[in-house]
Amino acid sequence: MLPDGGPERTGEKVRGQDPGEHPSVTLFREYLRLKTVQPEPNYDVAVRFLERIAAELGLGCQKVEVFPGRVVTIMTWQGTDPQLRSILLNSHTDVVPVFEEHWTHDPFEAFKDSQGNIYARGAQDMKCVSIQYIEAIRRLKAEGKRFPRTVHMTFVPDEEIGGVKGMELFVKRPEFQALNVGFTLDEGLANPTDAFTVFYGEKCVWWIKVKCEGNPGHGSQFIENTAAEKLVREVALFWGVRGLAWLSQRPHLTLGDVTSINMTMLSGGVSFNVVPSELSAAFDIRIPPTVNLQAFEEQLTVWCRAAGEGVTYKFYQKYMDQTVTFTEESDPWWKAFSGALTLPLTALQAGHPALGFSPMNHTPVLLHDHNEYLNERVFLRGIEIYACLLTSLASVPPLPAEG
Repeated sequence: MLPDGGPERTGEKVRGQDPGEHPSVTLFREYLRLKTVQPEPNYDVAVRFLERIAAELGLGCQKVEVFPGRVVTIMTWQGTDPQLRSILLNSHTDVVPVFEEHWTHDPFEAFKDSQGNIYARGAQDMKCVSIQYIEAIRRLKAEGKRFPRTVHMTFVPDEEIGGVKGMELFVKRPEFQALNVGFTLDEGLANPTDAFTVFYGEKCVWWIKVKCEGNPGHGSQFIENTAAEKLVREVALFWGVRGLAWLSQRPHLTLGDVTSINMTMLSGGVSFNVVPSELSAAFDIRIPPTVNLQAFEEQLTVWCRAAGEGVTYKFYQKYMDQTVTFTEESDPWWKAFSGALTLPLTALQAGHPALGFSPMNHTPVLLHDHNEYLNERVFLRGIEIYACLLTSLASVPPLPAEG
């Protein structure tokens, strides 16, 4: 059972704390105010923030520059048996851009209303989880707890633009291998109901740009085979699949069960009165592990051919790993996770073995949306949940492969 009440912070005063506000909430809001927003995130201020916290908690802190200006920060809570494989708590420091004119409050003010809703970019995705990890460990350390397995927290850059200069480089480095990871927790999604959502497989992310070439000319003419009409046909073909997969038409499915296709960028053209010779559109495609990737790519080729001559596509990201994490009671990691909490399994996404989990129920899904927020009570409850999970996961007995 989860304990009642919020986690405690002792022996310190958090800078800028509002009277009566829980110190963990104050720290969360401080982190939200750091402008680590794409396309020009201020990572230096985030790294200094994390270094300060590591020093406060007496945790080991390592910085790994995987690319110029791109640092992975690692905090380590050493276990009593460091030979055992570790628990990795991963989160990312960057957030997506905002359209400030659509926000009720400054998205980097971390405004809290009278109901305790905290409005900020990153409130759900995923600065909440970063601070919940930290505050769960703070609570457990304050209680004098120690566990056999080492716990690492990694804070990675550039996740919101594909992780090419972040986690993708980090996992190939000796510093990552030295973490000796056995099990990973990463981000999940909010759930507007009383339930929590757990993700156990990763959708394959494909980012493609479709280029359409056609006949140019003056804007006053009727020109055949233009780039625009080919692009319209291509988008219609994509939207046909998107419509079939739309969840409102198939209520028995969850988001993790279906392929999503969204057009995210358009480019081309030089003047109002010039029919362009080339137009392009970018698409974000997310494919479940149950879909045959080779067959899906063949379908992309068929769509381009059907749209007309001179229609091609190029991959900017192509994730092919369809591994899923076991969720059987015989698996020691799943048993430890599910045994710590009574959580319904409602969706799909992750891998290592890993689970994607953000403890945000009674919360609308607002990642990347205007007016993203998280209620402080939900946030504090999440710290309790992570404290229970860490207690269970970091205490998993030695596995056969660990001797």
